[in-house]
Amino acid sequence: MTQDQPLLAVQEALRKCFPVVEEQQGLWQSALRDCPPLLASLSNLAEQLQAAQNLRFEDVPSLRAFPDLQERLRRKQLAAGDTLLDRLEERLAALLKVRDVVSSHVEHVLQIYEQHADMISLDAVLQASAASPSVAEMLEWLQDIERHYRSLYLKRKYLLSSIQWGDLGNIQALPKAWDRISEDEHPDLVQDILLSVSFFLEE
Repeated sequence: MTQDQPLLAVQEALRKCFPVVEEQQGLWQSALRDCPPLLASLSNLAEQLQAAQNLRFEDVPSLRAFPDLQERLRRKQLAAGDTLLDRLEERLAALLKVRDVVSSHVEHVLQIYEQHADMISLDAVLQASAASPSVAEMLEWLQDIERHYRSLYLKRKYLLSSIQWGDLGNIQALPKAWDRISEDEHPDLVQDILLSVSFFLEE
């Protein structure tokens, strides 16, 4: 094995990994775009449930002939809510899949690097050019991306797992809570990194 081959093996692994990240980022964004309308519908439904609970149906003369109307309405609303929750769970599963695919590919790149690390000089790992960031930078960026997906997935999973029909106020506040998670994230992190490696990928 020539002196350059270990470094070339790591660079090749990096070149294969970043396009996967780009593809997964598209899937991540697509799943996220679907969520706010579902959360808004869920919030509105919780508001309707709250209003129905506060209304004394027996005090409304025109409704007295339908003694089970309140319960039937509640069952219908809860069924609609469960459908919305199922759709949100599907989006959460899509986010989990992105997290797992990216983690798997990043782990593979790190394994390739560890296999060859003893044969690559520190200077070679740290060397950058006008067209290419250093291997060290790119490995660090991949780990940043992995942490990014892992952290944001867990925050969203925790939020959705807190939903309980007994706490309608919490459900009504879901859209704002979701937005706060979005505000905390670095929305351009992945895209900025992909831009930084674009010339490297074309080499």
